[in-house]
Amino acid sequence: MRKIFEIARREYMDTVKTRTFVLSLLFTPVLIVGIGFFTSRISQVEGGRPPVKVLVTDLTAQLAGEIEAATNKHNESNPKRQIIFESLPAVSLVEPPVQDDANAVEEHGRGRLRSGEAEAYIVIDANIISGDGRMYVYTYKSKPNMMDATWAVQEFIRNAVIEQRCKVQNISQKLLDEIRNVSIEQVEIGETASEQRVQSQGQNTVKMMVPFFFMFMIYMGIIGIGQQMLSSVIEEKNSRIIEMLLSAVSPFELMAGKIFGLGAIGLTIIGLWTAVSYGSVLWQGISVDIGGKLLLFFVIYYILGFLLFSSLLAAIGSVCNTLKETQELMMPVILILILPMIAWFKLVQSPDGVFTRVLSIVPPVSPLVMPLRISAGSNVGIIEILASVGLLAASVLLMMWLAGKIFRTGILMYGKRPSLREISRWLRAS
Repeated sequence: MRKIFEIARREYMDTVKTRTFVLSLLFTPVLIVGIGFFTSRISQVEGGRPPVKVLVTDLTAQLAGEIEAATNKHNESNPKRQIIFESLPAVSLVEPPVQDDANAVEEHGRGRLRSGEAEAYIVIDANIISGDGRMYVYTYKSKPNMMDATWAVQEFIRNAVIEQRCKVQNISQKLLDEIRNVSIEQVEIGETASEQRVQSQGQNTVKMMVPFFFMFMIYMGIIGIGQQMLSSVIEEKNSRIIEMLLSAVSPFELMAGKIFGLGAIGLTIIGLWTAVSYGSVLWQGISVDIGGKLLLFFVIYYILGFLLFSSLLAAIGSVCNTLKETQELMMPVILILILPMIAWFKLVQSPDGVFTRVLSIVPPVSPLVMPLRISAGSNVGIIEILASVGLLAASVLLMMWLAGKIFRTGILMYGKRPSLREISRWLRAS
């Protein structure tokens, strides 16, 4: 045990003393604070873009004036995001209506769109007010920074149509606005009647992201530090330093020492990242309730999850000679970890569903899913947690035993990577 501790201490100190580690450790908190500062200021900075021309053909002959007035009001409020409105009348409005003339006008509008004279062309059906007509929005090679103007004009047209429909149905627009206006105030109550606070939209968003944050931290700890495990094993193997180390310690002691040392590095990094993220959220004036129980389970599942996957990665590193060889063997490991990340929102929506409960108990995905369930506010029973931790701990012991057998033989092999048949023969031996 003393040798394992010495190897772990050496692995930890050799890593944390490097300039690269210090820079990467400090860069991430600076980046987190920078993102928080940027997002808090971006809403105060009015972005600019070139004026956007939108052509409109109003076949109703009732909406163009209202649309132009709404556009002018928008331009007064947004001097750096101007919309140039141009009405393209249809000749078919002249009595008697001629359908071919209307089609010709629309084709002319689409032609101007193709020639780059406008960014959008909108045609409003004649029966959109009293029938089932619609508006047609034509674009050509549209640019992302121009889309907001098209959406704005669509909203202007929608409001104008609603207002005309209200007039036709003899409905007061003011009354309709009052009916639609519903004020909402979300209040979080505490343990006592006097403890309560209003929840802002930002607080609700952060609260929703807390489960993903804990899952993401575990994922980054396992993958990020696991990559260091692979690099360390392959570097020492290729430089033949491994042979000197194995003359003083057993292969299992060497592997265990590396795993524990790098695991401590992961806890250091994740602890700092979590503290900075939490402080950044508080700096924005958003309160997040993260209890000691959640942090305790987070640490437990991170440690067990890291031990499980790092043992597997140590075995992978021992049978490979270059980092390039590890890529195809790493792919299944990454897929196992990334699948819960992809489905995290669905899992949060049904934290007590059968599928989510099974994933939170069964390794190897339980280190990611169970903290997600707990942080999502699910009433996870103590029996489920004990079963999950017990199965995960048993999987860790089994994986470390299997990885130790592979590590013992593979670490001293050079040249061609062993096949799966050879690796299975190593496992059957001794």
